[in-house]
Amino acid sequence: MEVKSSTAKALVICASVVIVLAGLKAANEIVVPFLLSGFIAIACSPLINLGCRLRVPRWLSITLVILLIMVFGFMLAGLVGQSMTDFRENLPEYREQLSGEFAWLAAKLATFNIHINTDLIRQHLDPSMAMSMTTNILGGLGGVLSNLFLILLTIVFMLFEAESMPRRLHVAMADPDMKLNHIDRFIKSVNSYLAIKTLVSLATGFIVGVWLWVLNVDYFMLWAVLAFLLNYIPNIGSIIAAIPAVMMAFVQYGFGVAGLVGLGFIVVNTVMGNMVEPRLMGRGLGLSTLVVFLSLIFWGWLLGSVGMLLSVPLTMVVKIALESRSETNWLAILLSSDSR
Repeated sequence: MEVKSSTAKALVICASVVIVLAGLKAANEIVVPFLLSGFIAIACSPLINLGCRLRVPRWLSITLVILLIMVFGFMLAGLVGQSMTDFRENLPEYREQLSGEFAWLAAKLATFNIHINTDLIRQHLDPSMAMSMTTNILGGLGGVLSNLFLILLTIVFMLFEAESMPRRLHVAMADPDMKLNHIDRFIKSVNSYLAIKTLVSLATGFIVGVWLWVLNVDYFMLWAVLAFLLNYIPNIGSIIAAIPAVMMAFVQYGFGVAGLVGLGFIVVNTVMGNMVEPRLMGRGLGLSTLVVFLSLIFWGWLLGSVGMLLSVPLTMVVKIALESRSETNWLAILLSSDSR
């Protein structure tokens, strides 16, 4: 049946989108590992290309990258497990230190005729909150990484197929002369975004780890890894990463060191997020701040923690797809950070 009215067309499109999203939500267990594998493969492709330029065989480059991913995964699992064990052993000491901090705070406030119930505050600000928050965040990723063998196998096949994939896409899209600019732009843009974001996140995690090590905050390596991973989440990721580290510093040393930890996170993320990252990425695929925040909520609801990590690349894919047709270009403009 031919749909003639624009209203009916809009309703059909909206219904189709809802059906597709419902399908993605229902197939979460399959879609999420596949998406994660795809974006990891895209992020690793610059290393593969660098190895090829250095005359390293492609199969050897891919093997080394896969080994690097496996080593990082096992190190992360070992770090979390060891940190949890040490934390349980030190928990009574942390609680005693926290009681002392609250007693000092209550005494200071009492001099201003402000009386607080320290027992009630102690119940809601238990030291275990910092570690439980971290394990909950990493646990969301761990649920996906339970299919580690499937993810690694998919990454291997994707990396071997990456060299010929653009050419096959051109042929599949009836573009034998390879002039389909939007496909080229998508591949280059997502590749560039993930590569730069990975470098910036590594630098952020390293600087945070060094700063926490200087301040002698316990489990500084765990907080550094958390800062690295959550830096992929735009806007609020760095805030979430700072909370457990600040709480741990407060439990150990009080308000002074906790303030220094928070200041360190603010400085690092301000410099990296507002100066280094925009300079490296440029403004060619800028998304508005509101769109970035809403995409974080939407993809997080649809795909869980992995959707939050990949919210910006996925939104960039949608934006590029909208730009490919004149009928939907106006939607792409609404997603942009400016009207140009």
